[in-house]
Parts: sequence; structure tokens; C-alpha cells
Amino acid sequence: MGFEHLTKNVSSMVDEYATKDDGPFARVIPALMQKGLENADLSMFSPEKKNELMNAAGEEYLKRNQVLEAIKVFKMTGNLKRLVQIGDDHARVGLFSHAIEAYKLADNREKLTAVGDICLKEGHITEAIAAYKYIGDEDRLNKVGDYCLDKEKIDFAIEVYSAMKNKAKLLSLGDKCFATQQFNYAVRAFELGQDLERLNKVGEEFMKMGLLADALRAYSAAKNEMMVQFIRANFSEKNLAGKVYV
Repeated sequence: MGFEHLTKNVSSMVDEYATKDDGPFARVIPALMQKGLENADLSMFSPEKKNELMNAAGEEYLKRNQVLEAIKVFKMTGNLKRLVQIGDDHARVGLFSHAIEAYKLADNREKLTAVGDICLKEGHITEAIAAYKYIGDEDRLNKVGDYCLDKEKIDFAIEVYSAMKNKAKLLSLGDKCFATQQFNYAVRAFELGQDLERLNKVGEEFMKMGLLADALRAYSAAKNEMMVQFIRANFSEKNLAGKVYV
């Protein structure tokens, strides 16, 4: 039922764009778009007239549901009002990634905060991270990181703490992953947290498990040239592809 509601909203949004009056350039815009706007010679126009034509092209992109192309055009013309409108339209129907891109190009931090909060509440973690990263809201990013840990979404938690350059959080998360034998996550967290000693410990665990390719990755991140040389000198690519021993 929710999907049908979303589909109807998107359809009505496209219809709304399609009914807009694009002015005197409406009939020539598709031909220019086919040629490529970047290849169109608009040097004879005043800045105002050029923007009028480009804005008409942006509307045409919207009619074709080429949202990212449309918002790029509106960014070029400085049409911040239209960018915000597009962001609002897409946020209203749950198309948060497009909404966030539009708000980012409009540099509308208030809207980004609001849509980020909605995304976090509804579990759209990637979109929430994108919104909060752009505005640099560390408190909200911390909330996302904590939410991800609660939901065991470790990939996202690492991304958040990395974006914040929060070394303490990365190392704490890496320690938890190490304790629960989630060693690949531990490597990522320790590498981003720049802790060579912890990386070496993960490398040792991989060696015990016979996972030489993983061990090589951990030792390389730890800058342990001795162990890197040992593995490369004594084991073939075939050995690295699987377990050497149990």
C-alpha cells in the first residue's frame, strides 16, 4: 500500500513538472539537449537570457525524470529557489537521496538538517549520513553512529566515525569487533583509527586461521614490512586465495 502511494506521488510530481510553461525556448530545448548543453553556443545571449534558456532545460530534464541533470542545471543558473522546491517535492514522496542532492546544491542547511532527521527516524542511514556530513553536524553524526551500533550496522558506524575523524570511537568499535571475531571490520576500524599495534594483532589472528590474504592486508595496513615480505616470499597467489592450514 505504501509503495502504491509512493508511485502515485511520483507520477503526480512528474505531471506537475510536465505542465509548467517553459516560455519561448520550450520547443528548441529538446534539440539543444540532444546536441548537449555543453556544446551549445549561447554567447549571443545576455546572462539573463542565457539563464532563462538553461532554466527551461532544467525543467525539461525534470519532465524526463532526469533529476540529477536538472539540479545541476539549476545550480549553474543560481536558481536556489527551484532547487529547494525540487528537494521539497522529492522529500515529500520519500525520494531522499535526490532531495538531499538538491538541498546540498542550494546549500540549504536547515532543510538538510530536517531531512536528515527524518531519514534517521525512518532508518535511511546512508541518506542521513550524507545530509549530516554536508552540514558538519557532529552531534547528529554521533547519533547516527550510536544508532548503527545498536542495529549492528557496523559498516555505517565505521563510515560515520571516519567522517568525523573520531579516532577514539573507531578504536573502541574495532576492539568490539576484534572481541567478537569480526576481524575484517576490526581491520577497517583500526586502519582508519591509525593504530598499527592493533592491526598487527588482527594480522596474527588471521595467520592463526590460515587466512593469509587477510593477514597480508592487516600487516600491510600496519606497515609491518617483515611480515608482508614473509608472506609474499613463501606463499603463492593460490595459497592467498584460500586457507593454507586450519
